[in-house]
Amino acid sequence: MLTRRRLIVSALATPFIATAAAAEDPLKVRELYQAKGRGLSDLAQASAGKRLTVEGFMAPPLKAESRFFVLTKMPMAVCPFCETEAEWPNDIVAVYTKRIVDVTPFNVKIVTSGVLELGAYKDPETGFLSMMRLTDASYG
Repeated sequence: MLTRRRLIVSALATPFIATAAAAEDPLKVRELYQAKGRGLSDLAQASAGKRLTVEGFMAPPLKAESRFFVLTKMPMAVCPFCETEAEWPNDIVAVYTKRIVDVTPFNVKIVTSGVLELGAYKDPETGFLSMMRLTDASYG
């Protein structure tokens, strides 16, 4: 039986359920880049400064006990290290974590959440150049 109380609780809970369902569907790395060319997608540009959840694979870290790794759209046995902005591949995202990275096997899909930053940034410790990164990130 639908009572007034159940109707109100149901109406109030609906936005939270929709938000939780949306949060369960992480973005794919490819959605952050233009389908053709090397540019960033409209979604990426509109999401700069916002917390995003992105799924992918952890490339092997550049150094031990790092707070940084590269998220790739497909498993990679070696890190796709880039030296110039022109060479930045359109299928990776740099991820800067809150804690030292526990390495995940390169062929196991993970979900990462962090604040999207855009533009050239050279990591002072590794020299890794990124055009897009998630900061203050967590993963699992």
